Amino acid sequence: MVLTRPVAALRGALGFLSRVPVGRTDRAWEAFRRTPAAMPAVGYAIGALVSLPVVAAALVPVRVPPLTVGVAFAAWLPLVTGITHLDGVADLGDAAVVHGDAERRRAVLKDSALGVGGTVALALVVAGLVAAGAAVTGVAARSLGDAVALVVLAEVGAKAATAALVCVGDAPHEGLGSALTAASGPRALAGVALVTTPAALGARAGLSTGGAGVVAAALTAAVVVAALAFAWARSRLGGVSGDVLGATNELARVVGLHAGVIAWTLS
Repeated sequence: MVLTRPVAALRGALGFLSRVPVGRTDRAWEAFRRTPAAMPAVGYAIGALVSLPVVAAALVPVRVPPLTVGVAFAAWLPLVTGITHLDGVADLGDAAVVHGDAERRRAVLKDSALGVGGTVALALVVAGLVAAGAAVTGVAARSLGDAVALVVLAEVGAKAATAALVCVGDAPHEGLGSALTAASGPRALAGVALVTTPAALGARAGLSTGGAGVVAAALTAAVVVAALAFAWARSRLGGVSGDVLGATNELARVVGLHAGVIAWTLS
């Protein structure tokens, strides 16, 4: 069957950004790397899958402690998305604590050994996911629909943040980063924004509490993470590498979840 480029791009994005067994062909990969908007587009489905531990805990006939759900949430996430992006977090954590120039830091990124900086970075992200899962469970106790909307919104925002770096960044060396950034430019940001808009509008209309404030908090958090990652990568690494993209995805998700829950709680 011959696939159109948008469909192939969605399959490629789903195959690359999750462990769903689709989109593992050369055609799908090529379509995906030329279509940054496919990242937030598949964030809707990935976000729904990621929210399943929270949904299950809300539907079982016994009360499950929020911290237990948080641990399940953090454990379930890599089963859905894989560990590639967490590897980016570890590599950037190691590079961030290295003394030296950009070339030295890039060398650390390619080193498979896990150092103290990477260990701390991973621990913080996992702890953040556990806390976020527990916090979203508290939201689910009052409104399961709001909890799922928060998880999906944060996932789409994280994918949009990563896609934005693909659009505006340049890779410092050959690799995954260059394969993605070389195929797109700033004009592709319009497509990323267009695909992200339904998540913002849907969450604003569907949330029983918070509405616009929750949407603004979650998406602003993702934008801030992307901006900081971009600035740091340019000054310390010389550009946006695959590790930067992966770490941005993970950090934007965690920060977006917390920002969204805080805004929901304060509403």
